[in-house]
Amino acid sequence: MSYLILIISLVGIVFGAEFLVAGSVSVARRYKVSDFVIGAAIVGIGTSMPEFVVNMVAAINNNTEIAITNVLGSNNINIFVILGLTALILPITSKKESRDFDIPWSILAGILTLLLATYTSPWGNVPQKLGVFTLQEGYITRVGGILLLICFIIFIWHSLKVSKKTNDHTQKEDYTPISPMKAILLIILGLSCLVLGGEFIVKSATSIAHHLGVSDAIIGLTIVALGTSLPELATSCIAAAKGNCDIALGNILGSNIFNVFFILGMSAIVTPLPTYSGLWLDALMVTLGSVLIMIFVYFTKKHEIKRWHGGVFVTLYICYLTYRLLTL
Repeated sequence: MSYLILIISLVGIVFGAEFLVAGSVSVARRYKVSDFVIGAAIVGIGTSMPEFVVNMVAAINNNTEIAITNVLGSNNINIFVILGLTALILPITSKKESRDFDIPWSILAGILTLLLATYTSPWGNVPQKLGVFTLQEGYITRVGGILLLICFIIFIWHSLKVSKKTNDHTQKEDYTPISPMKAILLIILGLSCLVLGGEFIVKSATSIAHHLGVSDAIIGLTIVALGTSLPELATSCIAAAKGNCDIALGNILGSNIFNVFFILGMSAIVTPLPTYSGLWLDALMVTLGSVLIMIFVYFTKKHEIKRWHGGVFVTLYICYLTYRLLTL
């Protein structure tokens, strides 16, 4: 029964995110909000709402392993699976903004996650020792959460600053106009699906973990992370089918940055997050993925992620996941 509830809940939050984005975009267009703000803020945040809701529910209910692994698992799936499979379908070109801005921020997000896994008390006292390459447990503290949120604010400020220089090149998305009443109903329905779906996901995922005799971390890294990454998967597949693979790269990098700086930051502020034995490897993979993207796009003539690069991503993820499952 828990499996069925989990599947229904995952579908629910994906549709909830879609409803929320559709309603919010309609309201934003009615009030003449710029295309950049719609694309970068409303749609970008909307695709990360499943992760956000699941993390908030997990943090409030003290399911802290799911709160961390959902973010790291989603980020790894975004890069190694979604981006990898998209590149296998069609080589992914990169915009200058992504190379100069999004990729460095994505690397910083991974590095900070590693550094924040410190031996501290839950209240953020002075770190006794960095827990980067150790298998023992520490905390991502409230102080760490505040630091991540500060980085998020700087990132948004920098994004708006960059957008003023590149506003003419921002791609406009096609949205069908809808009535104000329908827009409000979509927003309410979307939020309801997200909140209820997030609650049931955390409960059913925890139940499945206990039934299988595995930790919440493994369920969070795999089933929950894959489910909450479905909006990014759908966006990337649609972009690839239309030949707009550059959108997939920006969407994935933006989602990963938002996941770490805002979602993980907010989760740590709600409740300090005890780390787990494999955190260093999960966070290291996030950083490695961003570094590989940088290497691939900077050292190719067309600044693109080629098909064989996609194969490297998928292969690395299979090896990583196999190792994590074998070392439970």
